[in-house]
Amino acid sequence: MAALRSYLLIALLSTVFPVYAYIDPGTGSLLIQSIIGAIAAFAVTMKLYWHKLKLFFARKKVPDSEDSSEDTNA
Repeated sequence: MAALRSYLLIALLSTVFPVYAYIDPGTGSLLIQSIIGAIAAFAVTMKLYWHKLKLFFARKKVPDSEDSSEDTNA
């Protein structure tokens, strides 16, 4: 049974079907512009919100107790 599955898989993958798709230069240019635009939009968004993201993920400092601050002043 496993041999039959292997044979069928190899037979399916070795066949070639015609593909009726053509990407003209205009479509390729549109795809490249879309990708570059998405990267630029992500970069600008990160630049605008960088400080907020940095504060969000920053570790919060534990405030010192008043006793320790009084000891240093004495």
